[in-house]
Amino acid sequence: MLNFDLHIPTRILFGRDTHKEIGTLLQPHAKKVLLHFGGTSIKKSGLYDAVTASLKESDLEFVELGGVVPNPRVSLVREGIALCRKEGVDLILAVGGGSVIDSAKAIAMGVCCEGDVWELYEQQKPITKALPVATILTIPAAGSESSNGTVVTNEEKQMKLGYGSVHLRPLLSVMNPELFFTLPKNQIANGVADMMSHIFERYFTNTVHTDLTDGLCETTLRTIMKNAVRVFSDVRDYDAWCQVGFGGTIAHNDLLGLGREQDWACHGMEHELSAIYDVAHGAGLAVLTPAWMQYVYKTNANMFVQFAVNVMGVEGSYRDPDAIVMEGIARLRGFYKKMGLPSTLSELGIDESKLEVMAKKATGETYGAEQPLGNLKKLYWQDVLEIYKLAK
Repeated sequence: MLNFDLHIPTRILFGRDTHKEIGTLLQPHAKKVLLHFGGTSIKKSGLYDAVTASLKESDLEFVELGGVVPNPRVSLVREGIALCRKEGVDLILAVGGGSVIDSAKAIAMGVCCEGDVWELYEQQKPITKALPVATILTIPAAGSESSNGTVVTNEEKQMKLGYGSVHLRPLLSVMNPELFFTLPKNQIANGVADMMSHIFERYFTNTVHTDLTDGLCETTLRTIMKNAVRVFSDVRDYDAWCQVGFGGTIAHNDLLGLGREQDWACHGMEHELSAIYDVAHGAGLAVLTPAWMQYVYKTNANMFVQFAVNVMGVEGSYRDPDAIVMEGIARLRGFYKKMGLPSTLSELGIDESKLEVMAKKATGETYGAEQPLGNLKKLYWQDVLEIYKLAK
């Protein structure tokens, strides 16, 4: 097990009607708030009225910026930075899912930094401060409500990049599972695939003596999968949503990755799909993850046997580990299919024409400084291309 430094300062308020307390919660921390959200759904559902009423009751001024889309755009981030500076905003309240929260984090650090915010993503310049961010989660998936990361898309450059800093962990996050009742099934499925991938990226490791975090990863995966099926059958199942929603937070707040080398190759490969084809992140991960497993598993077959047995419930002879692993991968594909997720790149509308372009961009070969993806097995652009082909 490796050394680690765990610091998760985000306060999480969980349960029914907790979103109605947002004004009281923010009052000690801000005088003027940027209310950041996506489309019109929060107004149609009544959530907008509840949030703004709570802010007004606590005498908090606010300005608003909507329009966040999946794979959030840096162009809107720049607009938010300018608005915050003009209005003297001292806290950003993100009401939405991972895209809204990631956009809010980008605005928060951009306000406090000189130069263009995109330079932080491209050059990974360290930051020393950011505006505080609070969240009201409406789509459990990305785990951004307590993570230290943000991912945005530069539509002009067709690039999707991430950035991480301890300064980007939200101050507080409100999670009321009742707010998930109106989600369409495709968003539920994409969210489940995303949170499962956050666990896979930590779980599949070459680090040994990680029994505790192995078990935490496996339990969280089984819990999410079991209750995702329940939610898919009854979108108003509060108890099942509690398990899925909080599971998404645990999946990405760094707890499950403690003391172990992590991978993150699948996310790196998927970001190219989202950047060029604007596909849903979870859908892209559902396609790529089984293909990645198939390509890399012999690097550490024991880890994949453990996954197949402990998570996917595969039984078989340990004298034939390849068969156990392949059955585990098949069952994972079957679960994704049951959730209505795609199995191939072609189902996402992606043909062979840009596979090599994406592989070279993913590893940095395009920019003359190739850095292989992943740690379980180092993947160069030729490897990434083969995985794309397996998934096509």
